[in-house]
Amino acid sequence: MKVRVKLFAILRERAGTNEITKEIGEGSTVRELWEVLRRDYPRLAPGGIRLLYAVNQNYVNPDYVLNEGDEVVFVPPVSGG
Repeated sequence: MKVRVKLFAILRERAGTNEITKEIGEGSTVRELWEVLRRDYPRLAPGGIRLLYAVNQNYVNPDYVLNEGDEVVFVPPVSGG
């Protein structure tokens, strides 16, 4: 099945793109999708970033099971002043 992934801020910079269409297996979770992306885009691999996850504009936990056509957003920490 295919899902659309949106990346923002430091994740977009590290991946070199702001949107990815990814083919994943049926029953895949947000956590499993993140691991696939970290393998495909090694610059995403460094740890230490606490992410929030959203599917179809709703925040979810990493064990959320994805469906065909879902829009997944990985939200990095926000800083500013």
